[in-house]
Amino acid sequence: HGFPLCKEMWRNQVKVLKNTHRVIAYDLRGYGCSLTQDDTEISMDLFADDLISFMEALHIEKAIVCGFSMGGYILLNALERYPNHVKAAILCDTQCIADSEEVRHNRYKSALEIENQGLASFAEGFLLKIFNKSTLTFNHPLVRSVRRMILSADPKVVVDSLHAIANRSDTCEVLNQISVPTLIICGNDDMITPVKQAQYLHNNIKGSILSIIQDAGHMSNLEQPNEFNAAVMDFISDLPKELPSNLYGQESLSIHEELTT
Repeated sequence: HGFPLCKEMWRNQVKVLKNTHRVIAYDLRGYGCSLTQDDTEISMDLFADDLISFMEALHIEKAIVCGFSMGGYILLNALERYPNHVKAAILCDTQCIADSEEVRHNRYKSALEIENQGLASFAEGFLLKIFNKSTLTFNHPLVRSVRRMILSADPKVVVDSLHAIANRSDTCEVLNQISVPTLIICGNDDMITPVKQAQYLHNNIKGSILSIIQDAGHMSNLEQPNEFNAAVMDFISDLPKELPSNLYGQESLSIHEELTT
């Protein structure tokens, strides 16, 4: 899932995909129902390590892995360091470039404001950036839902995640090494990770598929779930079917409960 949300952002996808596939939505370390466990410094490396440990705890050798925004940074990290664990990749509203000095400075500024003032002001500004104008004007229930996700996050984890995002490495050189089937999705009005970044991913990942979701901002899977789901279903329908029907269904889990049991 993306920053600073939780696995609930995938509810529209889980509802559809669980009818034909085994679907697991999980909370990243420190988000939703997953605990931070210790004082280990949050980083994209750590999140990717958690992903692989999570899969191993569930005895999953390979999976179709979908990463949204920060989740895409994590997936690109995993594709570089753990390529044998990914059967296919879905990169949603994300990019491979590292932060510029200006963007990094702004993230640190936001982190400081959260430390001093809490999440409320940050959440309102963030909502204006992640949705397109139509969503902000006409889909108030969705905006309220995402606001609730943001405000339910631990402010310290949000601050630490901002630092981790600001300090992440550029992964663009990894793109030409990706050999698994890859779907790239982006909202046409995405202001956080714009279409040009999705196009760059597509141009540099051999054989990748690019799907631009119309009338969507950064939150393409929530703003236009039907179009998003159709793109995902078309993509995975062309992949080999390896799971028997009795494994279809939903598992909505936290990293903590799986790695400590």
